[in-house]
Amino acid sequence: MRKSYTLLMLVALAGCSKPQERSDQPNADVAEEALSAPNIGPTAAPGVAFNYRYAFRLPATRIGEVQERHAQACEKLGIDRCRITGMRYRLVNNHDVDAMLAFKLEPTLARQFGKDGIAAITQAKGMLVDSEISGEDVGTAITVAQKAEARLRSERARIEARLKAPNLPAAERARLDAELADLARSTEASTAGREEKQESLATTPMVFNYGSGELIPGFDARSPLREAFGTAGATIVGVVAFLIVVLGGLIPFAILGGAIGFAWRAIRPTIRKWQEKPEKDANS
Repeated sequence: MRKSYTLLMLVALAGCSKPQERSDQPNADVAEEALSAPNIGPTAAPGVAFNYRYAFRLPATRIGEVQERHAQACEKLGIDRCRITGMRYRLVNNHDVDAMLAFKLEPTLARQFGKDGIAAITQAKGMLVDSEISGEDVGTAITVAQKAEARLRSERARIEARLKAPNLPAAERARLDAELADLARSTEASTAGREEKQESLATTPMVFNYGSGELIPGFDARSPLREAFGTAGATIVGVVAFLIVVLGGLIPFAILGGAIGFAWRAIRPTIRKWQEKPEKDANS
């Protein structure tokens, strides 16, 4: 038993003393891996309509190029599998760009298309800063709508059969016609809602948002580190300028005060002699 304990302790110590492996991946790749979308596809969540949203930060001069690459990737898939539904490219100021590209994809392609989009951003010296996948359980809603439509069709068949009855009173016929019209409107609304949800299962919306601005050092000319150095330099220059202004204002007064002091020291003996001469005359 003691030998077993000793062996276990040696194994534990060997594990603790093992040097930590250093990753050869750059920080940007690590951040990308940490922020990439979870491995969830339509086959893992049947009946759920997904909505993908990504936000990227990269140098302003590369945004138009990467946006074009993403659009070309969608076009290569074909209009039946990927469609561009929106686009924006806006110059915010002399430095920053705000852009967007929206797609509708075949659900089975959405996750891989998002990963390929992140890879294109990384190649352009950019980074993924936000990733969101939201889902709606439309499968259950479709099932409920189908059952409701079946009940509406059954009720409509009953009313139509009643309307075919001979010698039906006019008042009852009018009431049945009104009920039949209400059933038709309810069926139409339910069908429209169900088809909209079925469409959300057939296509997956995806939005790429692009932006430039304050990034980690090395990704943009106006990174926080460079901003800090710039602010420090501007502060030093401001302090030096302030000291120059203060000294420039005080130097004339200092010169005037020194001149007055020097003149006083020069004429002070003469004034003292003048003060002492009347005393000598009075004593004599």
